[in-house]
Amino acid sequence: WGVRAKVFWPGGRSVNVPLSRALTLDASVCHSEWESVVISIKIITCFSLSFKCFRRNQSLHGPSPVTTFGPKACMLQNPHAVMHIQDPASQRLTWNKPPKSVLVVKKIQDASLLQPFKELCVFLTEQKNMIVYVESKVLADTAIAGDESFGAVIQKFCTFREDLDDISNRVDFIICLGGDGTLLYASSLFQESVPPVMAFHLGSLGFLTPFKFDTYQSQVTQIIEGNTAIILRSRLRVRVVKKGIIMTNGDSEGISLVNVALGVLVQQVLNEVVVDRGPSSYLSNVDLFLDGHLITTVQGDGVIVSTPTGSTAYAVAAGASMIHPNVPAIMITPICPHSLSFRPIVVPAGVELKIMLSRDARNTAWVSFDGRKRQEICHGDSITITTSCFPVPSICFRDPVNDWFESLSQCLHWNVRKKQNYLSSEEEEF
Repeated sequence: WGVRAKVFWPGGRSVNVPLSRALTLDASVCHSEWESVVISIKIITCFSLSFKCFRRNQSLHGPSPVTTFGPKACMLQNPHAVMHIQDPASQRLTWNKPPKSVLVVKKIQDASLLQPFKELCVFLTEQKNMIVYVESKVLADTAIAGDESFGAVIQKFCTFREDLDDISNRVDFIICLGGDGTLLYASSLFQESVPPVMAFHLGSLGFLTPFKFDTYQSQVTQIIEGNTAIILRSRLRVRVVKKGIIMTNGDSEGISLVNVALGVLVQQVLNEVVVDRGPSSYLSNVDLFLDGHLITTVQGDGVIVSTPTGSTAYAVAAGASMIHPNVPAIMITPICPHSLSFRPIVVPAGVELKIMLSRDARNTAWVSFDGRKRQEICHGDSITITTSCFPVPSICFRDPVNDWFESLSQCLHWNVRKKQNYLSSEEEEF
C-alpha cells in the first residue's frame, strides 16, 4: 500500500521510514541513550484512499474475534457465513431523490392533537409542497371535517383505509403525532419495507418519540434535506398456522380425520408477541422450540417474545433486562412463571422460535401482536417467530445512543435516587 511512518525523536526531529521499520524501532533503540524515548507514529498514505479514525465509543460494533485458537486449531471458513454489517453508529439517512410524499399518522380521538395536526399539514402542503397521506378515519373526526378554514387543505389530502389500501410504494417518509402506540400503529401499516419514521412526542410516555413539536418546522426541513442519524429497529416476523380436523373419504376405512392447515396469518411486530392464558383460570401450558428443538415448556400466565425495542415495554414490566435497539437479539420473558428458576433469556437474532400448546394443556392460549389482533390458539396451531428483514428506520433526534439513554432517564426514570450525603472527615473517625 506504500505506507510509511513518521517517527518523532526528542527535540522535535522526525524521520520518514517504512511502517515495518517503524514498528520495530522500540526494540532497536533500547540502549542507555534512548531509555526514556517515547516514539509516536503517524501513518502516511501514498494514495488517495482516506482513513477515518473513530474514537472507540463512536462504534457500536464489538471487536472482530480472532479465529485461530492455539497453535493448530482455527475456525472452519464458510463463505456463505460472511456478512457485511454497517456500523450502527454511522448509519445516516439520505435520499436518492427529493421526497415528495409523507404519511401523517395521528392518534385518534385526541383533542390535544388537533391543532398540531392542522399546523403540520398546512406547513407540509403549502410551504413544502408535499403530497400528504392521511387515514380516512382521521378525517372522520368532526373537529377536522367541520373546520371550514381547514377545508382547502383537506382537499389536497390523499386518503387510505387500513388493511384495504396499499400505500407501501407511495409514501416517502412518515410523521407520527402521538405516543409510542402511534409509532407501533404506523409500523403495522407496512408489512414489508418501511419508510423512515419521524415521531413527535405528543402522547403520555414517549419512549420511542424523541422529537418535540415546538420546533417542528426546522426539524422537518432537516429531514427533507437528508443527512440525519437513524436507528434500525428490528421487527419480528410472526407466522401463525391454524390447524383443524376435517373428514375425508378413505379407501377402505370409510371416513377418516385429517389435520390440515385452515389458515395462515403473517404479521410484522415491532415490540412483542405475547402468548397468554386469556380468560382461563388455568396456567398456560405451551411448548417453546428453538430451531426445531424443544427447549422448555412454559407454565405460568404466558410468555413474551420481544425485540430489543420491545425490551423496554411489556418485557421490562415482567422482569426482563433493557436492551439497546442496535443489539441483534430476541428476548424470551415468562409472565409470572410457576417456577422460581425460569428467568428471562436472550437468544441470537438469527434463530427460529416456535410456540405450540402442550399436549396436556388444560386450556387454549391467546396471542397478540403489539397488543393488537388478538386471537385464540388451539391444539395443533403453531406460532413461528423469526427476526424480520424489514426493520423500522427510526429518525434520531441526536444519535442512537444518546436518544436511548435520554428516554431511559426521562420516561422510565432509570436509576433515579437521592444521592448519598458526603461524609466529612470528623464523621469518618466514628
